[in-house]
Amino acid sequence: MDLFLFTVDPGWGADVVAAGGAGIVVDWERRGKHRRQLGEGTQINGDTPADLSRMRAATDGRLLCRINGFGPWTAAEVDDAVARGADELLLPMVRTAAEVDRTLDLVAGRCGLGILVETQDGVARATELARRPLSRVYVGLNDLRIDRGAQQLFTPLVDGTVDAVRAVVPGAFGVGGLTLPEDGAPVPAWLLAAELVRLGADFTFLRRSFTADMAGRDPFVEVPRLLAVLTGLATATAAEVAERRAAFAAAVTGVPAAQPA
Repeated sequence: MDLFLFTVDPGWGADVVAAGGAGIVVDWERRGKHRRQLGEGTQINGDTPADLSRMRAATDGRLLCRINGFGPWTAAEVDDAVARGADELLLPMVRTAAEVDRTLDLVAGRCGLGILVETQDGVARATELARRPLSRVYVGLNDLRIDRGAQQLFTPLVDGTVDAVRAVVPGAFGVGGLTLPEDGAPVPAWLLAAELVRLGADFTFLRRSFTADMAGRDPFVEVPRLLAVLTGLATATAAEVAERRAAFAAAVTGVPAAQPA
């Protein structure tokens, strides 16, 4: 499973990639985000075009740029990100296939385009969206929870929503975010990792808490250790997969898993 790190720190980013991370994400998305996520405690980055250029110079890992949701500004953002060396763009808050088609036209094959399915409209149109020539599809749980007016972040991983999207995506698929296996709240990171492996996720993001959890730790030890945990989870038996799935659902819902008779 490929691990991508949100950062604009060239040294930190280069070390994580050199240690086994797949690449870096520079985050330009902020139009309407403060209003949309007001009071939600989510992370809103202030990354700049100059940050993208600096990260390009810092690493030869895959460089992704999350632009703003589609609008009159998209053409300029696409051109700027491509010129600064982005390997892929991520289009957030997708609601219609037309937004994706118009962005693909603007990209014109100069780099990859991935989308973030993080609205109910995006979920409902997942089959249609996944037919496009996309570099990756990611289910964004934070904004999906807000769009649904829900409380629990991980419910879409339990109620069949993510499974349904995953089933129609033929290319690279991702969801959630990981930190060190022994950390993570309210769901232990190793249980979330097991769920991502069960889904056949091809990539995920190292979430905001990863950088904090890594304080005083060596990325050349911890990144390979996380990758080894993911590899080990992929060798689980069907019974182990079912047991971990039940434990994950119990952690999300607060309802203890049923015990065998």
